[in-house]
Amino acid sequence: MAKIRRISLKSKKYVPIAGTSPGSIQVYEGALKPKITIYSFKGDQIHSQVIKSYEEIDLELKSYPRYNFWIDIRGIGDVKLLEYIQNKFSINKLVMEDITDSRQRPKFDEYSDFLFTVSRNMYVNENLEIENEQVSFILLPHILISFQEGYGSTFEPVIHRLEGGKGNIRTGETSYLLYALLDVIVDNYFTLIYKLGDELETIEQLLYRKADKALMFQTQNIKREMIMIRRAAWPERDKINDMIRTDSGLINKVTKTFLRDTYDHCMQIIDLVESYKDLTTSLVDMNLSLISHRMNEIMKVLTIISSIFIPLTFIAGVYGMNFAKQDPVTGKVLNKNMPELYMEHGYAFTMGVMLLIAILQMIYFWRKGWLNKN
Repeated sequence: MAKIRRISLKSKKYVPIAGTSPGSIQVYEGALKPKITIYSFKGDQIHSQVIKSYEEIDLELKSYPRYNFWIDIRGIGDVKLLEYIQNKFSINKLVMEDITDSRQRPKFDEYSDFLFTVSRNMYVNENLEIENEQVSFILLPHILISFQEGYGSTFEPVIHRLEGGKGNIRTGETSYLLYALLDVIVDNYFTLIYKLGDELETIEQLLYRKADKALMFQTQNIKREMIMIRRAAWPERDKINDMIRTDSGLINKVTKTFLRDTYDHCMQIIDLVESYKDLTTSLVDMNLSLISHRMNEIMKVLTIISSIFIPLTFIAGVYGMNFAKQDPVTGKVLNKNMPELYMEHGYAFTMGVMLLIAILQMIYFWRKGWLNKN
């Protein structure tokens, strides 16, 4: 028998502090301490270095002149690091506020010296919970800075490609690296949608066997998760479109060509989400219809049973009134009273008549087709 994996949405609590000035860096409770890795690459050369403190970032950048750099920051629970990034690269304070505000929708902002973009990274963790984390990118000349909320391994495929040096990952500069990271995030949407789609197929198979309200609740949860994916996919598509149309020199023509492919993937994701969302609605309606049909079948059986016993109850009620034909004390014959009350074999005769009536009713119901299951 098929089983449902029961993928659920992981709950996250983010409570901003009301009334703070714009640009304030607010690290939410439970934010992870940063893990920093810097990848320095140029042509066929690459070097990676795990940074213990943010003071080492400047030293690592100076150690490899004329290189491209990717500063991979996982965890945003350090205000001093974020302030250092802000001062070191002259980042607008509103950008730093958006990085720590994990409720941001996907967007693309252009500034005079850098580009800022936000994505929603969604995937299923080992506990079958959907992680919906914010990933932010700052694109500077020859430098890409990424910020992840968690320590997830989403970008591992890109790291392997960067270390292997195949394709344009090293020669396409940091804008191409940004495309590669965004493409991985978008591909994760496909993986998540297909897993939810498999769950819907399992629910559909179980519904054909037996309708169950628990399946309806699970279907409704999947619908809610599909809506969440759609809320991320639509602005992600618009963001990619803005990156394609930007006049900024930080994104070269080669990267824009590949971004068009990512834009097409976003369109496919939106189509899949809409299709599966319609399927969830159909499954809920089908479940309700099957439950209603089963209830109707039960009511039909009960109605047939009641119809059979109605005349039998009437007969039993009539002869239960005990209006004797003759007064047992005076011996006087009472007119228009029950002559059958003391009739010999009256009980057997009455039961036979009741049985005959029940059989005739069953034959009538059968000929009408009321006893069929369908």
